[in-house]
Amino acid sequence: MEDQKWIVKSIFCYRPGMTAAGTAPAKLTPRGRETRRRIVAAAAELMFKDGVAGTTLEDVKDAAGVSSSQIYHYFADKKALVLAVIDHQSETIVGGQEPMFDRLDTLEGLRAWRDFLVEHQRQLQCVGGCPIGSLGSELAEIDDRARATVAATFDRWEAGIRNGLHQMHERRQLAADPDDLAVATLAALQGGLLLTQMQRNTRPLEKSLDAMLAHIQSCITATTQSPTRGGRRARPS
Repeated sequence: MEDQKWIVKSIFCYRPGMTAAGTAPAKLTPRGRETRRRIVAAAAELMFKDGVAGTTLEDVKDAAGVSSSQIYHYFADKKALVLAVIDHQSETIVGGQEPMFDRLDTLEGLRAWRDFLVEHQRQLQCVGGCPIGSLGSELAEIDDRARATVAATFDRWEAGIRNGLHQMHERRQLAADPDDLAVATLAALQGGLLLTQMQRNTRPLEKSLDAMLAHIQSCITATTQSPTRGGRRARPS
């Protein structure tokens, strides 16, 4: 299942024992944390490949190399394990992009982030889509707590995009609402990932992100041009 992983390990990394709220499970020994991490990682891979409904606790037990009693020691039931998987994917996917989020306050940084996402899908041959989106789609109408946890992960992802746009806005380089641009960019990303998965082609992802970046660039161009006499605008230097 190693080739099914959505995340490039050298860029995105999971911090063992962490949750989406940034706290570790209480009262676990180092060995206990490692066992729990192994269970969650195995469950995440299985649920990414086979879906939540297609993954049993028996499957997780075998994949993680643990006993049933060990699984129930850390998780009351499958729903609890699913929540841990969502936290895992949040840390892996969104947490792993945070170094790139720090550079989204320039067009160059936005384009580098876009190129990374597209190239990653090429490496995966457009298989799998977004693990967070897949979890949300499967769970939203049957598990409200899981839906809310996935929504919080998307909020975190959106915030990472929004922070850079806010910096551009504060520097008076962006003549548009950074909050609206951030949610539109995330929506373009998610839609592009879904179509890329369905079509096994990165073109939908490329075009959806390119359209958003072109719109952001037009907002930047509009605000960096200064008016001159005669109603014409001077070209930005």
